[in-house]
Order: sequence, then C-alpha cells, then structure tokens
Amino acid sequence: MNETGRELPRHASVVIIGGGCMGVSIAYALAAAGTQDVVLVDKGPLGSGSTSKAAGGVRAQFSDRVNIELGARSLETFETFTRRFGQEIDLHKAGYLFLLDSPEAVAEFEKNVAVQNDLGVPSRMVSVREAARLSPLIDTDGLLAGAYSPADGHCTPESVVLGYAGAARRHGARLLPNCAATGIELDGDRIVAVHTEGGRIETGTVVCAAGAWSRTVGAWAGVDLPVEPLRRQVLLTEPIPGLPPTTFTIDFGTTFYFHREGQGLLLGMSDPEETPGFKLDRSDAWLPRLGEAMARRAPALMETGIATGWAGLYEVTPDHNALIGVARNVDRFLYATGFSGHGFLMSPAVGEVVRDLYLDRTPFTDVSGFDAGRFAHAGSRPELNIV
Repeated sequence: MNETGRELPRHASVVIIGGGCMGVSIAYALAAAGTQDVVLVDKGPLGSGSTSKAAGGVRAQFSDRVNIELGARSLETFETFTRRFGQEIDLHKAGYLFLLDSPEAVAEFEKNVAVQNDLGVPSRMVSVREAARLSPLIDTDGLLAGAYSPADGHCTPESVVLGYAGAARRHGARLLPNCAATGIELDGDRIVAVHTEGGRIETGTVVCAAGAWSRTVGAWAGVDLPVEPLRRQVLLTEPIPGLPPTTFTIDFGTTFYFHREGQGLLLGMSDPEETPGFKLDRSDAWLPRLGEAMARRAPALMETGIATGWAGLYEVTPDHNALIGVARNVDRFLYATGFSGHGFLMSPAVGEVVRDLYLDRTPFTDVSGFDAGRFAHAGSRPELNIV
C-alpha cells in the first residue's frame, strides 16, 4: 500500500510519473481514449510541484511554430474547460501584451506575429499609444511598439489539475498522490516495472511528466533528458484601490511582468544571476533588479505593498524548448518535460500529443523537432518568447 492506505495496483498498461497539470492531462487523454489500467504516481499531492507555483498565464504568442500550435490548441481547451470538465478555472481573457523597446525586438515580433496570424492566432502589433491604453499602469518612455493578442489571458492552475484529475478518474485512471516513484526496472532495453515507495507496479510503458525532476527519472531508464531546475519567484501585491483593468503585461527587454490577481497584482521577473538547483526558498537577491525594472516601466507600483510571494521551479532545456517524444534506446519510454515555464499553458495540447504517440497515431502537430536527442546533432530550435 502507499502512505494514503490505498492498495497499489500490481499492473498497469502505462505508468505516468508526475502529477502536475502535464501528468493529469496525459492521464485524462489516455483514459478518455479507452486505454485501460492507466496509473499516475506523484511524490506529493497532485499539482503541488511547479504547477501550484505557476503564474497561470495562457497564451499562443510564441516564436516557434509548434509552440504556437500547442498554445493555441490549449487555449481552445481552457475556453471550454468548465463546460467539459465541470470545474471552474477562473479564466480571464485579458490578453497578453509584450512591450518592445528595441528595433531588433520589434522586427522579431513582427515576424512572430505573421507566423501566429498564419496559424489563426489573432495577435497584432500595436502602437505605443494603444499599449498604454491596454496597460494603463505602464510608463511608455523608450517604448517603440507592442505585440498583443486578445485571446490570451490567465487562469488558476490548481483548478485545471482538479478538473483533469476528476475526469481521468471517471474514465478509469488510477491517480496515486503521495506515492513517489523510486526507479524503473528494465529487462535489456524493455521496461518491465516501476518501483514506488508503495511497491512495484508491473508495466511495459512509462511516461515521464516529472518537470524539473525529469532528468533523474530519465536516468532510471538510461534516457538523457537535459532538464535543469531553475528557481523563479513570484510576488503578490496588497489590494490596490482603483486598480484599472489591465492586460497581462510583459516588458520584453527586462522580462518584468504583471497581471491582475483579485484586487491586486501578481508580478515577477527572471533573474539572470539565478543558478540551477532545487531551490524553493525565497531570496531577496533579485529584488533590486525587479525594483529597477518596475521603476522604469511601471513606477506607479513602487509604493504598492507586497502581501506575499513564493518560489517555484522552471524546468529548463538548453534551447528553452520542450522535450516531447519517445525514447530511441528504451522500448516504450515517453516523455513530456522541459517546457521552461510554459508546461501549464501547453498541458492540454501536450496531453493529446502524448496520447497519440502512445497509440501510434499522428498528432495534430509535428513534435519530432522536440526529440530529446536533438542536442547531440546540433538540432536545437530556440524559443525566443520566454518570460
């Protein structure tokens, strides 16, 4: 038995390792397609890892064509999620606005918007004046343009996990939180079992959806998944009287971002001096840089109090693109990881993709370029729209 007192299944057709939004989306997609004996294990409560620390942004504004397709497909699911899964996710389609202050960034985003439009995403370049209207808290000094999509927004990651988990269970999947995987048993190049804290589960297929912990899971099967954990921190302000409606705003040059959260704002920024590691404690080292970016781009927020904050982990790959595919050296080891901060927003679409890879069907988009072996062949494909 695992520590919740439930009897561990002796056999599974597929074991998913990782119970964040990616894992439960995959579990749902497989079970809904008729796959029997789907089992998911996670070392903690479902969604308690990086999913629970996510800023909740959902968008299709990316530079890589496949990422655009994954984001757009997922947006379609988020828009109908409450009706399909019976779970309110508090979706706010406030739009996403990238603020651009260099000719190079403007040129790059013009190219990106053209690709996005070609794929049906209603993004557009906007003037500085329109950017100020969309995001009234910003100072426009130094801005040249913006890139905006009204279809983007944000929702509650934990609620998405609940919706997928409930639906997966209704279709017969077994989800086992608080039951950590501890190893993968092989017979040559064939998977025969997953070992957990609660015991051994016989299986011929493993799906790694372990986020920042994926490199260890891959190593159990002899698969190199080049993922590094990188701490990212988020702050939540105190309520702001008279807070105007505002889009999800990203100052592209600094990565400083904010969006409305209740009566206040959720805000954050990447820290270029952060080093890889499983660091979940909060640090003040990044705050001076955050303050500089805020003073320049949103000075009205400088007197706003901070109510709380937290740290989470990005699962970063060398080119900031995901690892999605089927291992070449081990039979039936699938993986969906390394999303560099965008796993939550892409999880609905990636669940469909992994389902199709498992069932040997052609996915709706070609993810072959996200094979984990691409770095050995100089095949990286950098994603530029990283926040």
